[in-house]
Amino acid sequence: MLKLYESIPGLSVLSLRSGSPIATIIAPLINPNNLYLEGWYVQDPDKKRLVLLSQAVRETLPQGFVVNDHDDLSEPDELIRLKETMEHNFELIGKHVTSQSGKSYGKINDFAFESSNFFIQKLYAGQSVIKNIAGGTLSIDRSQIVEITNQRIIIEDPVVKEKAHGIVPSIAS
Repeated sequence: MLKLYESIPGLSVLSLRSGSPIATIIAPLINPNNLYLEGWYVQDPDKKRLVLLSQAVRETLPQGFVVNDHDDLSEPDELIRLKETMEHNFELIGKHVTSQSGKSYGKINDFAFESSNFFIQKLYAGQSVIKNIAGGTLSIDRSQIVEITNQRIIIEDPVVKEKAHGIVPSIAS
């Protein structure tokens, strides 16, 4: 099931062992190479910033993420495999979206991820009210993404499909 990112920060990390919240979700830890949510930065009751790896999440609920216990939260220094990803400090929200031909589609204001595998599936971009009177949001599937840089996300140019002009049979009277 797809979950919107905007509903996640501030949710609790719930422990199966203690039956209570053990941390609060702060921000995502995104791998820009494959748009995988490697984990989440969380804050425990002692105000310590830790990382909850996505593979430790047993279930996602409206109240938050369920894990076994506090041992599923890691110090950032302990995660050697993710050191490069953490140093990159990739932020998806606010990234500019342009097409291959250079047309601007605004900035990312939200994204949706699959709660079963934590891959980002959809990006949502919007332009400022001044540029877009209708105030619409563009939905971008991960398959439309061509390149991700530190400054922007480049997507395929939209293609307008024309209706096939065939011979329309006439009706006999």
